[in-house]
Amino acid sequence: MTTPLVRASGVTKSFGHNQVLHGVDFEVRPGEVSCIIGPSGSGKSTFLRCINALETVDGGSLEVAGQQVGYNLEGGSYRPWRDRDFAKFRSGIGMVFQRFNLYGHLNATENVATSLINVAKMDKAAAIRRAGEELDRVGLAAHADKRPHQLSGGQQQRVAIARALAMDPALMLFDEPTSALDPELVDEVLESMKALALGGMTMVVVTHEIGFAREVADTLSFFDGGVIIESGSPDQVLSQTESSRTRAFLDKVL
Repeated sequence: MTTPLVRASGVTKSFGHNQVLHGVDFEVRPGEVSCIIGPSGSGKSTFLRCINALETVDGGSLEVAGQQVGYNLEGGSYRPWRDRDFAKFRSGIGMVFQRFNLYGHLNATENVATSLINVAKMDKAAAIRRAGEELDRVGLAAHADKRPHQLSGGQQQRVAIARALAMDPALMLFDEPTSALDPELVDEVLESMKALALGGMTMVVVTHEIGFAREVADTLSFFDGGVIIESGSPDQVLSQTESSRTRAFLDKVL
């Protein structure tokens, strides 16, 4: 069996007195698409942010590509990461949020190229070329010179995907990437994500799009109350669940 790219064991996370994650066990292997569903406030997004080291875990173990997230093993003991450690780690992971977080004063090409120039230290001309390639990959070559306000929400989200892909990540994280879109714009973003999945990209996707999860996911996990209640193939979780809590959730969203 391939070693998991992401491995979580007993992960906990609290914000003050509010414990959000209560012992999460999770794995995703290279080339797999893992979708996460569940009600609002169940800890899905917090867990995704922990994978990308945007939040630090309080307990348990969380590894990405064999690296304990947030700590380096030195001299037999773990040392917390410094700022440069976080920056290096995040440069290998692409993350797409609910909101597009594009720079309003830059066009699509410049939005994609800026991380290549400022983080990867790529030559500007090379970064512009790479940005054009990634925009073409998500079907936006014709809109490369447009600024965010000239693009639809779906197009803006595809620019955000292109920006993440430009850094050549080993792992892509999606935090409800279609939840801020008008219904008629959702499909264009999902089609771009399906293409990535078919290309072998390792993806962890927090989503309310059950049809997408059924079609694309290798594994599907149902989050509730800060733990994974159930995990398996989409068919197992969506059609054969024996969990009353999972069934109650699905009855409301399907």
